[in-house]
Amino acid sequence: MGFRATVLTLYPEMFPGHLGVSLAGKAMERGQWSLDAVQIRDFATDKHRTVDDTPAGGGAGMVLKPDVLARAIDTVSGNDTRPRLLMSPRGRPLTQERVRELASGEGVIVVCGRFEGVDQRLIDARELEEISIGDYVLSGGEPAALTMLDAIVRILPGVMGNDLSGLHESFEGGLLEHPHYTRPQEWEGREIPAILTSGNHGAIDKWRHEQAVQLTRQRRPDLLNK
Repeated sequence: MGFRATVLTLYPEMFPGHLGVSLAGKAMERGQWSLDAVQIRDFATDKHRTVDDTPAGGGAGMVLKPDVLARAIDTVSGNDTRPRLLMSPRGRPLTQERVRELASGEGVIVVCGRFEGVDQRLIDARELEEISIGDYVLSGGEPAALTMLDAIVRILPGVMGNDLSGLHESFEGGLLEHPHYTRPQEWEGREIPAILTSGNHGAIDKWRHEQAVQLTRQRRPDLLNK
């Protein structure tokens, strides 16, 4: 059985989105992974299918109800051991290391928040791991979930075709990726660095590593500090 992603959302029509095309889409067709988007409203019990209510203590916006979300999570998980994730701007930043850990498992259950957020009691009771894809706020968790799943699916065995493709990418070795070039040799007066056409693979590897270190020092010195 391939990697299984179950997404709880108020907008299941947003899935699989871009994950239904290119390498991820082809991998889905081959059965290497699957995605099931579940409508949270289906687990509301009133005639209006209410999923949210006003914040306790007052304030703007609405909060997703714990009872409705709990029924949704319990129905799709059962005795499932897949990690339960909540896409949230206050979550721990998603890293390539965490992506690799998730990709090595059997799948994930992802809750997409909306409105002001999710009742904290639900987060605690169902042990949701809050994950953030960056220091900014989106209109909902769906775009974040698609981004996270993209990062996971692309490194599943066999998805990229050549598993060596990901070895030298940004963050895989703790550094940003080195610059890339291709033909034509000269473009708008700019030449491909001579070392890349020298045929000396040892020197090329050394140059690429030096470039990666330099870029990381300039743009993400925090990575070098780690």
